[in-house]
Amino acid sequence: MANQLWLLRHGEAEPHDAKPDPERELTARGEAQSRAAGRALAALELTFQAVYTSPKVRARDTALLACESLGEHEPIVTPVLAQDFAVADARDLLLGVEPDGRILVVGHNPDFAQVVFDLTGARVDFKKGGVAGVRLEGTRGELIALLRPRELDRIAGVA
Repeated sequence: MANQLWLLRHGEAEPHDAKPDPERELTARGEAQSRAAGRALAALELTFQAVYTSPKVRARDTALLACESLGEHEPIVTPVLAQDFAVADARDLLLGVEPDGRILVVGHNPDFAQVVFDLTGARVDFKKGGVAGVRLEGTRGELIALLRPRELDRIAGVA
């Protein structure tokens, strides 16, 4: 039995010098990316046992907008997703998941790309607003999806 870890990188945000990092908000494009990601995941008929998000404003808002389409969960703010998120943290979040269950985590790079690499050996270009899916069985991980924002738009039916 394999669990799945789905990672959604926050959408495009304000420039780094606009505000302190934790307070940076999504741009209009970032909001659209977040909504499209949620609609695409729903169109793929993915259901999640839980949705976890970084407390940083841009990630939290991405999670909220994506969950509107998923119609499932209120995202759970999880401080470990703010910085230095690692494989051990991902495995901890998966502990409460039923066999063959999946979770969605919303956060940041370079942490997400590193987690995908550490679990699967795949080097990925994790775009803002992009999604990766990893199937975990024991200590093995397999990259099962890597979707860029433009692919998520197509799946979601965004012109």
